[in-house]
Amino acid sequence: MDSSAVIVLLLLLGMMAAYVPVFMCLFFTSVIAFIAFTDLPLLLLTQTLFRSMDNFALVVVLFFILCGNIMTAGTIVDKLVKVTNTLVSWLPGGLGMAGCLACGLFGAISGSTVATVVALGGFMIPALLAKGYPENYTIGLMTAAPNLGIIIPPSISMILYCMITNVSLQGLFLTGFVPGVLIMLFTCIYTYIILRNNTSIDRAPVPSFSEVLAILKDGFWSLMLPVIIFAGTFSGVFTANEAAVVACVYAFVIEIFIHKSMKLSTVKKVTINSAVTSATLLIIVAGASCFGRYLTFENVPGKIAEAVVANIHSPVMFLMTMNIMLLIVGMFMDVISATLILGPVIIPMLGTFGIDVMHFGLLMTVNLAIGYCTPPVGVSMYITGAMANKDIVFVSKAVMPFIIIQIIVLFIMTYMPDLVLWLPKAMGFWEAIESAAPAL
Repeated sequence: MDSSAVIVLLLLLGMMAAYVPVFMCLFFTSVIAFIAFTDLPLLLLTQTLFRSMDNFALVVVLFFILCGNIMTAGTIVDKLVKVTNTLVSWLPGGLGMAGCLACGLFGAISGSTVATVVALGGFMIPALLAKGYPENYTIGLMTAAPNLGIIIPPSISMILYCMITNVSLQGLFLTGFVPGVLIMLFTCIYTYIILRNNTSIDRAPVPSFSEVLAILKDGFWSLMLPVIIFAGTFSGVFTANEAAVVACVYAFVIEIFIHKSMKLSTVKKVTINSAVTSATLLIIVAGASCFGRYLTFENVPGKIAEAVVANIHSPVMFLMTMNIMLLIVGMFMDVISATLILGPVIIPMLGTFGIDVMHFGLLMTVNLAIGYCTPPVGVSMYITGAMANKDIVFVSKAVMPFIIIQIIVLFIMTYMPDLVLWLPKAMGFWEAIESAAPAL
């Protein structure tokens, strides 16, 4: 790599270390690089900036964010927690299991880890502590389990990954089910093992059939939301883009007219908050696209690919290296920026090692999801720490067992790709997998 690329990289890292906002780091680094190291006009950078924001895929992100905010403002979250609580709360550590399962259900609608932490953390952390659950277990669980928000489809990070490749969005969504289920299963097993002999925890009695039926009836409309999203998307009734809109309309109708938990005056507030969140994402996408354009013009991805191929000859070692690198990157960079910046650099190397583009999209998503609960910049850690009034050191120790669980699942799916790709194959997305190529 030549000196100009090294200078640009150091400039970017230096600005991030100085806590300059990510979008400004990316944009200003791109401008300086264009002026100092290329003969290209800045007008090209301006065109790249506006073209990156004129992308229909970003509309999907907006509506899934809006859907998550609707559920948070209404009672859909509460009803989902009640359903999961009724099913498993009578087991040792049952309320903790319910919190994990609820994160999976919420993630199956919102597609966002942060939204899942905010919506369920504020509800579950006080409830778990009130029932006598250990503080370290409670905070660790509600810091790590919300990672299911971007692993189980729909996933905002998967949508962004599809923006930079020709991978089928529906197919990539399908790969997220197996790791999501494994994380929930292993977390529940861990919960049972460590809490089975804890007598200080209040355990709910085994519910009667009539009680279960009543809870399911009360939560029916909430449970139908993920069913509508998945059934409509994968049956071909509507596309993944249209599914986000359908989910929002359905959630509004349920909260306003059936649950009657949201007033029309609240709709404006929820919509504005969602627009602000989406705008924050949009400017990061624009900055990352500008930086990516500079990397492309300077052929930085190609040079890195040549260096990697020259020193790594085994797909096993390549995947191991990528996992370690992405886990480290996730400690310092949010999933959106990392996907948009590193994706175009790594994707050209996949063909050399015979690695499926869709499979790697899932690996990238899970690796960067773990970054939400790792120091120093793990967003989920700061949110749950604030909720429980605990410092970052306490949260870091509490979350460690759950991070280990997710890393175990990560390495299982890394070296057993058929385990996660069988579902896209069965649903008819295998041709899309084979023909996928980087859209750089």
